[in-house]
Amino acid sequence: MRRNSAGFTLIEVLAALAIIAVALMAALRATGQGTSNVGELRSRLFASWVAENLLAEQRARGEWLPSGTYQGTARQGNTHFIWREEISETSNPAFRRVNILVFAVPQESYVLAQLRGFLVQPPATVQ
Repeated sequence: MRRNSAGFTLIEVLAALAIIAVALMAALRATGQGTSNVGELRSRLFASWVAENLLAEQRARGEWLPSGTYQGTARQGNTHFIWREEISETSNPAFRRVNILVFAVPQESYVLAQLRGFLVQPPATVQ
């Protein structure tokens, strides 16, 4: 005797649930990855602001620092950063090349932002 029943068998239901579970796991993984990317982008944005602020402050003060490497710390967006600034001479004695690197505090080997710019010698000190 064969019954004509309209419905799904237990195996069909389990197979459908397995497919849905795999799809949901992939969606959760993608969401988690997106969340971690947002944190990385936030850190990089704040680090770029640190570098831009440092160069802007030097230009505003008219500082004419000698060639060399300088470093310090800065805080931006309630996050602490370490910056390293390399100042070098150019072929034009009225300009200095500035290379600023910004790192996360515990990981000084991981560069979050890098900015290159130039400083112009203030008119009072031009020789």
